[in-house]
Amino acid sequence: MYTKIFRTVIIGAPGSGKGTISELIVKTYGCLHISTGDILRQNIVKNTELGRKAKQFIADGQLVPDEIVTKTMLARITEVGNKSYILDGFPRNIAQAEALAAREQIDAVISLNIPHNVIIDRVKNRWIHAPSGRVYNIGFHDPKVPGQDDVTGEPLTQREDDKPDVVAKRLQLYDELMSPVIAWYEKKGLVASFKGQKTKEIWPRVELFLRDRINV
Repeated sequence: MYTKIFRTVIIGAPGSGKGTISELIVKTYGCLHISTGDILRQNIVKNTELGRKAKQFIADGQLVPDEIVTKTMLARITEVGNKSYILDGFPRNIAQAEALAAREQIDAVISLNIPHNVIIDRVKNRWIHAPSGRVYNIGFHDPKVPGQDDVTGEPLTQREDDKPDVVAKRLQLYDELMSPVIAWYEKKGLVASFKGQKTKEIWPRVELFLRDRINV
């Protein structure tokens, strides 16, 4: 049983495997996965006010405005209380990082460095079950029945933001926006960078990094 409260930020371009690595961290260490993308997509499916605002930005390959994201994520973190978690998709700029630092002590930042051409090829084969957020990758993590969710049997869809032209635009935005955030955290000595092309190559190194920092 892992008893130390450990709060981590995971940073990586869209399609870099943040969700998969986060899921493995959750299974291994029992912390919560708080994903900006998952929260926004769930609101889109439920057609909430937040979801309607976010939908058009995402479909156009644009980032959801800073104010909406910060308010949403800090509210979710407050709900979590005194538990370990991994933040996925937040913070995405220095203003958000400062807002987070004012509220929480982050113990480590995991930075995933995947070549952009690898990401574009990867997301072309990614399909999701929108209501739950479950993700499948054709050729890597296939659904048991093609085109259907393993749990519910409902049809899988491709995210608007997984289409190649939208992905290329998002990768460019990522480079422009996240480099300063990574540099900001590097100055605090919190960044651990993991390079590679496949999640199965990166995960053992991430696990070793976390194991050395979480008390049992």
